[in-house]
Amino acid sequence: MSLTHWLRVWSYFPVLLQGLCVNLSLLGGLLGVGFLLGVILAILEVYGPRPLRILAFGYSWVFRSIPEILLLLLMWFGPARFGLEISPFLAAVIALGLRSSAYQAEIFRGALQSIPVGQMLAARALGLSRPGAVIYVLLPQALRLSLAGWGNEFAVVLKDTTLAYAIGVVEVMRQARYIGSREFPLILPAYLVVALLFLAATYAGLFAIGYAEKKLRIPGLEARR
Repeated sequence: MSLTHWLRVWSYFPVLLQGLCVNLSLLGGLLGVGFLLGVILAILEVYGPRPLRILAFGYSWVFRSIPEILLLLLMWFGPARFGLEISPFLAAVIALGLRSSAYQAEIFRGALQSIPVGQMLAARALGLSRPGAVIYVLLPQALRLSLAGWGNEFAVVLKDTTLAYAIGVVEVMRQARYIGSREFPLILPAYLVVALLFLAATYAGLFAIGYAEKKLRIPGLEARR
């Protein structure tokens, strides 16, 4: 790789940055889907009636067992068989979001179970219903405690967004591939630039989550975990 190749790749940097923005959009969508479903699943696994606990456990087990690429292909080709056309971007958000929800559910479940039982008893003694105690007392604490595990999930699913390449999403890996198709000597520098972009995005995200974890720390509760 000569200096000329690096300078040439630099001229494509805005294109690669545009592709990374697609990855970050995918990340935001799938984390949102995963967070919403993950919280619900975690509450059902810990506090739900037995049939719902079994259902939530089965959901988590299924989506943690199927490879991401297979989920993407099923979500992309499956709805079309029933006449429902969805965009590759939406298919990627749903498929990766469902898988992330299974992992986030386990993170939140562990956080909920780490909260002392006395918290529930105290909330009930103050007149809150069982669902009210979970939503207003236990869940806010669990979300704070789960930030460390959630940061790990962030780092994992950020890289997983590149798998959307397989169903036609024009994200940063596909943009790098386009560059290599136009000028083959640039393919390795382009992929190295993509690696640097992911390093920067991962570091920035983990730094922000770490900062939030310190700010939202519950004094004394971590020591009992």
